[in-house]
Amino acid sequence: MRLGALLAFSDGENPNDIAEQARRYEAEGYDSIWTAHTMGRGFMLTDPFVALAAVAAVTERAEIGTAILQLPIYHPTDIALKALSLQQLSGGRLLLGVGAGSTEVDYRIHQEDYKARFRNFETKLNNLRKILRTGAVGDLTLSPWPAVRDGVPLFFGTWGKNVARAAREFDGWIASGMHRTPEQCAAAMVRYREAGGSRAIVSTIRIDGETDLGELRDRLQGYREAGFDDAVVMFLSGAPDPAEIRHYV
Repeated sequence: MRLGALLAFSDGENPNDIAEQARRYEAEGYDSIWTAHTMGRGFMLTDPFVALAAVAAVTERAEIGTAILQLPIYHPTDIALKALSLQQLSGGRLLLGVGAGSTEVDYRIHQEDYKARFRNFETKLNNLRKILRTGAVGDLTLSPWPAVRDGVPLFFGTWGKNVARAAREFDGWIASGMHRTPEQCAAAMVRYREAGGSRAIVSTIRIDGETDLGELRDRLQGYREAGFDDAVVMFLSGAPDPAEIRHYV
């Protein structure tokens, strides 16, 4: 099982913070580096595409990804342009995780309709797929470089009945290790594999100063035994050194 890390929260004082995190994670053998996507929560996170551009610039091997981007908030042409650009800049390392989101304040701060998020997700997902595949936007085109056209893997951050859909219609599935228990994730994994799913990622496994490292080791082993291909940890205040956690997988 591969191990990834979400970029840790920053107080904004150090302009090199994201680059320093990225260099360290890659040097310590982390296989992927991810961004979370939240707004209006009393703190600021760097825009996912800006953060990942910084990560791509200072790394060479690690995959980079969004876990997850709340697609209904944005225009699909804008996301396609950013994703195609980042895929080119990173040398093909981008995994674009998308979903509808579950927190109303993220929609309110964008002045978007939270109640319509699932309907809007479907519309924007269809448009995004077409643009990424062909570049077409109506009777115009983004004219994506041949090297990246139809080359941005889409991962579905979802739960419930949509797990099977992630298997059928996406390049992979992102499960929440924060909102679901390991047992729930393992049970959903059975349904995902039965539906023909390929790569499965469990994300947002929170680690802080009170985390029992023995329990964490057992938890990561449980994800491995359940069949997850990747686990993505999130370091919070007081967390152990990332180098120590790397050896748990």
